[in-house]
Amino acid sequence: MYFWIRDTLQPCTREELKSASGQYVALLTTEEWRAQRESFDMGIELEPVAEAIFGTKADVNYDSLTGTFCVPVRTDLAGEDMKFAFALDEKGVVFIDDTGTAGQYIEAIRSTKRWRLPGLERFLYDFIEQIIHDDLSIMENFERELDAIEESADQDDAGPALDRINDIRGDIRELRIHYEQLLDFSQELEENENHFFKTENLRYFRLLSNRVSHLRDVCSSLRDYTAQIRDLYASHLDIRQNRVMTILTVVTTIFMPLTLITGWYGMNFHNMPELSTRWGYPAVLVISVIIVVISLWYFKRKKWL
Repeated sequence: MYFWIRDTLQPCTREELKSASGQYVALLTTEEWRAQRESFDMGIELEPVAEAIFGTKADVNYDSLTGTFCVPVRTDLAGEDMKFAFALDEKGVVFIDDTGTAGQYIEAIRSTKRWRLPGLERFLYDFIEQIIHDDLSIMENFERELDAIEESADQDDAGPALDRINDIRGDIRELRIHYEQLLDFSQELEENENHFFKTENLRYFRLLSNRVSHLRDVCSSLRDYTAQIRDLYASHLDIRQNRVMTILTVVTTIFMPLTLITGWYGMNFHNMPELSTRWGYPAVLVISVIIVVISLWYFKRKKWL
């Protein structure tokens, strides 16, 4: 797929790109790129390879800029990322993609964008904007979910809630890493070492850096929020455990004198007068009940129960 960068992206053919001047966007598979790379006449020293991508980055060559995109799937941030490569110079940009991800972004730009001042810089801004387009709403959904988890901290079972908090924390970490890489990428474009971009259009990359930086800051805030909620759940667990230990301590304390009485009279010495007394058993029973009542009253007064 080939496009001219006009007031919109206008489809064209490879032959039209060769015979006319203007900035362009090309979308090729890995095989197509290997077959056609020489015809684009880019001074490429670092070959963009779509099969070996580990992050979003840009590498400056002598007369080109190459790099890769590693885009987390927003519906499954913990899953496999969508990966593709690119190469660009002052004439245009070529995306090398076997996944169809770059094609989706390009089609979204073609169907929704109309530029008053078209250019490669504006296209790159809109392209990366498509990657992060819905991310702020994703953050807001995370925040609302965390708010709900926090409100039910003293009611729900902590296990599932903590598992969900850990999942959200992992998703936020993936997004934060992604934003840090995009921020480095946009700063590399703004550096404009090879002077591919017009000076007056570098503002698009500054705007992009500011937006990505804001998303990264939101990620950091949410990550801190998840840590606070985990601490809150941990404190509630400690309180519950303390309540259980208090009850066990009270029960143990109540039965200590009863155990002493049981042990004392369980010795069955021959000359123990209580053994032959008619009221011995009822007396011990009453004493035991009095001990239990006094203990319970004392613990209630001390608010241990």
